[in-house]
Amino acid sequence: MPALGGIEHVVVLMLENRSFDCMLGTLYPPDPGFEGLRGDEQNLWMGQRVKVWRVPGDTLDARSATIPSPDPGELFADMTMQIFGSPPGPTPSMSGFVENYMRQQPTPPDCRAPMHYFTPEQVPVLSALARAFGVCDQWHASAPCQTWPNRFFVHSGTCLGHVDNANFPFPYTAPSIFRRMSERGRSWRVYFHDVPHALMLADIWSEAPLHFRYFSAFLADSVNGTLPNYSFIEPRYFTDLFLNNIPNDEHPPHNVLYGEALIASVYNAVRASPSWKKTLLVITCDEHGRCFDHVPPPAAVPPDDRRPDGFAFDRYGVRVPTIIVSPYMAPGSRVRAMPTGLPSAAAPYPFDHTSILATLRKLFDLGPPLTRRDAAAPDLLGALSLDEPQNDGPARISAEAARATIAQLEARGAAPPNHMQAALSRMAAQLPPRPPAPGEAPPPPAPLGAPVPDTVAKAHAASTLQARSFLGL
Repeated sequence: MPALGGIEHVVVLMLENRSFDCMLGTLYPPDPGFEGLRGDEQNLWMGQRVKVWRVPGDTLDARSATIPSPDPGELFADMTMQIFGSPPGPTPSMSGFVENYMRQQPTPPDCRAPMHYFTPEQVPVLSALARAFGVCDQWHASAPCQTWPNRFFVHSGTCLGHVDNANFPFPYTAPSIFRRMSERGRSWRVYFHDVPHALMLADIWSEAPLHFRYFSAFLADSVNGTLPNYSFIEPRYFTDLFLNNIPNDEHPPHNVLYGEALIASVYNAVRASPSWKKTLLVITCDEHGRCFDHVPPPAAVPPDDRRPDGFAFDRYGVRVPTIIVSPYMAPGSRVRAMPTGLPSAAAPYPFDHTSILATLRKLFDLGPPLTRRDAAAPDLLGALSLDEPQNDGPARISAEAARATIAQLEARGAAPPNHMQAALSRMAAQLPPRPPAPGEAPPPPAPLGAPVPDTVAKAHAASTLQARSFLGL
């Protein structure tokens, strides 16, 4: 395993709410080495067969780049219907995406929306990197839940039993991988655009001002060769009317072309860095965003015994698009933890977000697992199969320039916040004026009960001000 001694920097970019089939399902023709779309996958609605489909052409306009619109339902109950159907069957059938979508209020105009997928030509940045390095078609969200549970899995190997964003107490108290990095003398940073979700982690509050930086600092650190051992990148979640910025998180119905531009900027910075030969870049999504995927989630190891919402976290969520970029990765790799098929209730398990934890622990000698889930998770080092860092990939990736019009910015700013934006707004409203001093205990967890502003623009203005104040930025 040559990469074990050669990788000194791990960079993770976690986007929002897209399934594997939605983004990468047609990257390669279906074959035993790639679990992609055949083209005949379907759901039923009112007796009608609703098949997977694509917008014609190789480029996306402002409308086709936002499908599905409006945003599908994303609560735990919604995902349960999407995965098991209605009425639910004993095994996951992936048959309830359309029905669940059509139950949302107001009634969506097109029952086909959740069955839509993009072609490689329509998302050329993600596709080019997947082909130049490696794509994982067995990477599942850690849980069949919303954004927050899955983002806590990537940070701490658990979500303490909570299934929906609104259920979490503030602050979040599980030990995080960032604290483990600090204790072992390893460097880390969270790079963000507006309001970092990772500010929920209570065990890093006292040192947060030292480790949280705007995304522009990631670009500078890459070029200067000063990247930390672990970089976690959060996208832009809100519309910014002052800087004319629109979300680049790919959360439906946000435009995926902005996410493509973010992916390109991250890759270009890492590729141009003096640390390139020693870097592992993982690009993934937190969960599937209710976009259709045809692969049933398998059984999983529960991370712990916490079940405040009655779910044991004994099964994974839906597959998410994940690519592995490193000069140790052979071009065109299909990254799998299992030779064929899916597991039942025993190892080997597929990749999930806790595979990042397993990789960091092994790579940087961080000690024992944080939970039973990351103890069972396969790490990524075995997929880095080259003896030497020989695969330099594209010297640079160009992304189609996506520019928001004033009308689009105003429409996004005037819209009500989505689930993620509302939860971030409540979180930011409850941040203390300053981080606790070293040795000073954070406040006890309390419900996220703060009111949410009625528009994205108002939520953005209030929450970014509070986050900057807390971080001293």
